[in-house]
Parts: sequence; structure tokens; C-alpha cells
Amino acid sequence: MTNSPELALSIELIQQASVTPDDKNCQNIIAKHLSKMGFDCEFMYFGDPNDSGDHAEIKNLWAIKKGRDLNAPVLCFAGHTDVVPIGDESAWKFPPFSATVHEGKLYGRGASDMKTGIASFVIAAENFIKNHPNHTGSIAMLITADEEGPAINGTIKVAQTLKERGQKIDFCLVGEPSSTQSLGDVIKNGRRGSLNAKLTVTGKQGHIAYPHLVINPIHAACPALDELIKTHWDDGNEYFPKTSLQISNIRSGTGATNVIGGTCEILFNFRYCTENTAENLMAKTHAIFDKHFRHTDVTYQIEWTLSGVPFLTEKGEFVSACIDAIKTVTGTNAQLSTSGGTSDGRFIAPIMNAQVVELGVLNTTIHQVDESVDIEDLEQLTQIYEEILIRLIE
Repeated sequence: MTNSPELALSIELIQQASVTPDDKNCQNIIAKHLSKMGFDCEFMYFGDPNDSGDHAEIKNLWAIKKGRDLNAPVLCFAGHTDVVPIGDESAWKFPPFSATVHEGKLYGRGASDMKTGIASFVIAAENFIKNHPNHTGSIAMLITADEEGPAINGTIKVAQTLKERGQKIDFCLVGEPSSTQSLGDVIKNGRRGSLNAKLTVTGKQGHIAYPHLVINPIHAACPALDELIKTHWDDGNEYFPKTSLQISNIRSGTGATNVIGGTCEILFNFRYCTENTAENLMAKTHAIFDKHFRHTDVTYQIEWTLSGVPFLTEKGEFVSACIDAIKTVTGTNAQLSTSGGTSDGRFIAPIMNAQVVELGVLNTTIHQVDESVDIEDLEQLTQIYEEILIRLIE
């Protein structure tokens, strides 16, 4: 097995213990490669350098290699160098930042999510520029170290800055691991919106043996929650499943078995499609709770957090280029999907008015112990990315 350039770069990146939001040396490594190809590289810092929490200063990289026609399309590759924590290191087959090659696989945190995707795109760009030095369109990279964390000083801030400068992005390829059974079998051409709610229902605390002297907030909330769960929000559409609501946590009480708590905190989330809006979901939710609590001594409040709006890239030039490139390299007929969680595409699509597609390695081990990727897939992924570049900006 040869030590391909994408494998070598993947190993170098995985060996950086860049647990979110720390980039370590990843973006410097990437910028060094890109600068040699003629990219203009700029590091952007957003956040508070004195804050170690959610508002910590984040390092981001914006790099662009302009084509001969500045009116031609800009294809941007977006990704993140930060990774999730490793968990119990003793449970790993190999040290998580050793980037160990074993029996045809590359092991390490970030092997599939998503340092190999970044490595493959860097090498794809290098190959493309070497073969097409006078390319028409422009190639860009937007890399952040704030994707696995709160995502408030990363891609969203870079995209806002680029928009203010008048920088366009026509096509954005997010290198997230989209494949399921084999490389390129699934690409994401959209994502559902994510709307989080923290509901606090307030009653009256008291002894569990004297229910007539208390107002149980759990009991009060149950009928409203039942209606919320049974509500039909929409039917979805050709690209998206119907909107779903899931309750993830219910907490109340004082820790004692004989005390009814005065408040009940409930966390729930909407994953919603383009047939709906956050405003509509919030309004319908409030209407349900208003109806159930209108003539009671129970009060409620909801803190809403919109993690991302839904986005969709319909079938067209960009989607076709991705499907055709996969077919050329692997022979696979890629399927379109909008399932799963969110990605930074949720910022780039609305802010930059860009078409966004997610395409990367298999997602079977992401965030798991012994995260890994098939080494054979890396070279093919590089070829797929290069084929997309040829189709869109040659």
C-alpha cells in the first residue's frame, strides 16, 4: 500500500490533537500546502481570547485561488479541523491521535469526521491546478475550528465577513462524511432546520402526601406535551421527510422521593423541513401551551434556540457534477439525501446564497471509539473532488 499524498496529509492532520475548539497546528499545515499552489491564505479570528468557554477565540482559514475569469463560478470547499473529545482513551485500539495505519484502515479521531475529507480536497486542488493551470473559475477553502462546538465564532462569522466584502461563493462542497455503505453512495443536497426549546413549567412545591396543597408541574405539563407530540406539523416534500419533534429530557423534583418539585424543565427539538418555518413552529407550540394553561395556576416559559434553518440544493448543475463525478470514479449511482444532523452548510447556504452539497467518506464510525476510514477510499475521494472541479470551473 503506497503512502499517497492524501494519506500522508491525513496522518499529519490527525496527529494534531485538535479537540474543539483548538485547531492546534492543522490550519497552518493546510495553509502551507495551499500557499505553494498559489492560494491567497488569510487567518480570521473571532471571539474572546480571554474566554475558554463557548465564546473563546476561534481560528479560521479562508483561502482562494482565483481563476482567469473573475465572473466565473467560485467553488469553495468547507470543512472543520476540530474534533470531538476522545472519551476513554483506554478503550481505543490505537492511541486516538497516533493516526495508525492497520489492515487497510487509518485509525484516529478525525479520520472520518473530517480531516481526511480536507486532505483529499487539498490534494485534489493540487492535482487540478497542475493539470489546469489556466482554470477559468476560482477555488476556495473555508476551514474552521468551531464546528463540533457551539459554532458561533467559526463558519458563520467567516461567511458574514465574506458577504460584507462582496466575496461570492457559487458552489460549496462540504467534506462531511456523507457515505453510508460505500464511498459516494449518498450525498447530502440539503439539511433540515434545527429548533431547540427549553420549556419551564412552574407550579407549586410541596409534600407528595398532600397533593391538594401543591401544583404538580409534571402532571400539568403532560396533557400539553401529549398534544404537542401528536401534532401533525407538515407532510414533508420530495426532498425532505416531514418535520419531527422529539423530547430529549424532562427534569423536576428536589432529589427526594417525598417532594413534588415546583418546576419542571423539558427540552425538545424540532428537525423541520422547507415546508415549515421556525416562526410557525414556535407559534403553534405557544398556542398549545396557552390553551392548556389559560385557566390554571400553572405558568410556563420557553427559551428558543435556532441552530440552523433548512437549506436545499435542488437538482441542477452542481448536484449533477457531483453525481457524475462519483459515477466516473466509483461506478456508484449516488442517492440524494437530506437526513441526519446539521453541518456548517446551514450557514453558508443562506448567507452566501450558495448551492451546497455534502460529500465525503463513510460515516459509520464518526464520533466513536476507534474512528477509522478505509485508506482505499481516500484516493478515490480525491479523484471525485478533482472530477467535480473539472466539471465546474475548468
